[in-house]
Amino acid sequence: MHAGRSYTFTEFLVWTRRPLYLLILWNVALVALYQLGGLHWLTVPWNVIFMLGTSVALIAGFKNTQTYNRLWEAQQVWASITAASRLWGTMSRDYVSHPEHTRRLVYRHLAWLTALRYQMRESKPWETQKLTPNVEYRKHYDVPEKVRTLDAELTKYVTPDERSRILGATSRATEVLSLQGAALRQLLDDGQIPQASFAELQRVLRDLHDQQSRSERIKNYPYPRQYAVINVIFVRILCLLLPLGMIDLLAPMNDTVGGAMAGHMVWLAIPLGVLVSWMYAALDQVGESSANPFEGGANDIPISQLCGTVESDLRQMLDERDVPIQQAPASPIVM
Repeated sequence: MHAGRSYTFTEFLVWTRRPLYLLILWNVALVALYQLGGLHWLTVPWNVIFMLGTSVALIAGFKNTQTYNRLWEAQQVWASITAASRLWGTMSRDYVSHPEHTRRLVYRHLAWLTALRYQMRESKPWETQKLTPNVEYRKHYDVPEKVRTLDAELTKYVTPDERSRILGATSRATEVLSLQGAALRQLLDDGQIPQASFAELQRVLRDLHDQQSRSERIKNYPYPRQYAVINVIFVRILCLLLPLGMIDLLAPMNDTVGGAMAGHMVWLAIPLGVLVSWMYAALDQVGESSANPFEGGANDIPISQLCGTVESDLRQMLDERDVPIQQAPASPIVM
């Protein structure tokens, strides 16, 4: 997530420069063929381009709205996880009388957060982080889940036996919640917590299961591919035809404009065509990069920072003295 003021125009231009290069070459080639090669049939009526542009704008707007909704829902899910985590810490402290049992419940919950965030950072075939512009931009930030292993992180929170069970499970986050439920049942059987407290803790545990499922749904189900490919195809068709419409619009001005531009007005189709085409192409690129809010991109939900904040809060509830202070991020991109 970009936590600064905004992306700079230069950053955005560099990020979208590859389609811009192609658009410049295409527009120059078509205008040169028309003006220098005498291929005056290389035009498309501007009204056709106008209708096509309107349709593409609606489709691109629909895609960007839907991808933003995915981003917003992911933010809501992790806000709920943060709230439920603090509630879990408070209830574990107040309902369980033995400090060591409280500590085990809290640290096992931190293991769940860790397993879940690592699960959310796993790569999927439809994600965009392997695309060259996004690979290049990662020089501005690090993804913690790509730097440290899950095994090393779990060592801080659970016993070796529990760590082995978690790492051997297909769904590691679910396995942690399973261990947490078994631990609660054991505390009830041993008389460490009353039935009412057990029921309340189980209710929070069910909520954590639900939030995990919502997060997994966003991660594992992409923005529908049929809509994504339609948007890409239509934007490319518009970018191919737009300079022909610009030529049709500007060519009649060759004979009506005097001065230095007399007979050369059609050359303005190059900057105008490139500008409009780049706007559509950049809009599609932004929408695609926002569709997967956990992939490790610059626009992700900052789940690593949220988990770090929750860990600090819960360990302070345990009156621990060595709670690390979160350092300010080195760049505006917060993961």
